[in-house]
Amino acid sequence: MANEENRFSARAARYMKVGANVGSIAARVAGERLFGVEHDRSRAAADLAAALGGLKGPLMKVAQLLSTIPEAIPAEYARELTQLQSAAPPMGPAFAKRRMQAELGPDWASRFAAFDVEAAASASLGQVHRATSLDGRALAVKLQYPDMASAVEADLTQLKAIFAIHKRMSPAVETGEILKEIAARLREELDYELEARHTQLYALIFADDPLIRVPEIVPELSTKRLLSMTWLDGAKLLDYKDAPLDDRNAIARAMFRAWWFPFSHYGVIHGDPHLGNYSVFEQAGHPAGINLLDYGCMRSFRPQFVQGVIDLYRGLLAGDRERVVHAYETWGFLGLSNELIDGLTIWARFIYGPLLDDRERAIAEHTSPGEYGRKEAMTVHQILRDKGPVKIPREFVFMDRAAIGLGGVFLHLGARQNWYRLFNETIEGFDLDELTSRQHAAFNATRVPLP
Repeated sequence: MANEENRFSARAARYMKVGANVGSIAARVAGERLFGVEHDRSRAAADLAAALGGLKGPLMKVAQLLSTIPEAIPAEYARELTQLQSAAPPMGPAFAKRRMQAELGPDWASRFAAFDVEAAASASLGQVHRATSLDGRALAVKLQYPDMASAVEADLTQLKAIFAIHKRMSPAVETGEILKEIAARLREELDYELEARHTQLYALIFADDPLIRVPEIVPELSTKRLLSMTWLDGAKLLDYKDAPLDDRNAIARAMFRAWWFPFSHYGVIHGDPHLGNYSVFEQAGHPAGINLLDYGCMRSFRPQFVQGVIDLYRGLLAGDRERVVHAYETWGFLGLSNELIDGLTIWARFIYGPLLDDRERAIAEHTSPGEYGRKEAMTVHQILRDKGPVKIPREFVFMDRAAIGLGGVFLHLGARQNWYRLFNETIEGFDLDELTSRQHAAFNATRVPLP
């Protein structure tokens, strides 16, 4: 117990230090503006990265998210923050035993046929252990680090401070709704009972789909901070970077379906398309589909928002500006000038670009994964800075982040598809009333909260 208390004390001290450092940067920015001194963004960004560099918690996840939203934070800040490490080193066996006892009681070990106290993987909120159930199933046991609720709240306080710094720089984007959205999703990630329900939702959605496998939850070995599920064997996506194009395309088709089908048919997305959240299963020596592994970062949408996404696509396809603007308004963008509409449409054409192009192609041409969307984002940055500010609707935040992340994965694979046909097959026959009915039935069956 003493070691755990020491870790908590160290974490608290570190957050206090970071808070002081962020506060000093904010004070300097305010002073420079007060006295008419030109603010050095690059220097402030480097200082901010140094202040946050010791943290291994949720804020590093947030940094990658913010870098995909044009002008959510200055580009200099986004570049520095995305270089920070997001994964924590795993805790040792003594920690795992203490946490398992805290969640399942002193006889926890007797509830497994085997349990490996050395972590198989670690992330920002917890770590995964391999185990075997009493009935012989291979399990993945996801164990949350202690005090993570405190860590999330501390990180959100730092994020609020970062946004406050940005607000003093004549921002192009109002960040109030972004902060609310990030806070809601991070707090949800701490609730493993909700993650279990999201996993069951996806199991229902893909029950008869040969391309996507979803783990089975073991509820008797799960709690609010402990999640046990069946282990799905598979290879890493990047193991296929040099595979034949047909193999890479098979993986891309499965991933496209895993993301767009739940959105268009049930109004839900997997909000963190990170390479580590997928693995590939094979049949007859070739990729047959993907294992979808992590359901902590999910986002459910009102059916009207889904309708807006499809309306925007069809408006762009037909060159129908009125329909495009209506779609933005459906999403929650209000009071848009013509210049802001033009700026948003540059970004929309980038996101939708491959889906508008009826030919086989890469998801983006002449672009590396690390540069995906950067040129377009910079163009939009300038328009928003000159003509903004614009208020970003909450639902847009994770939709945008997930679309960028998914495109980056397709670039890593070097896949070539007719994305236009894949998308149109997915949305064929879309009906708002049917979506509403289907969403209600599925969410009620799995006890997932309706949006």
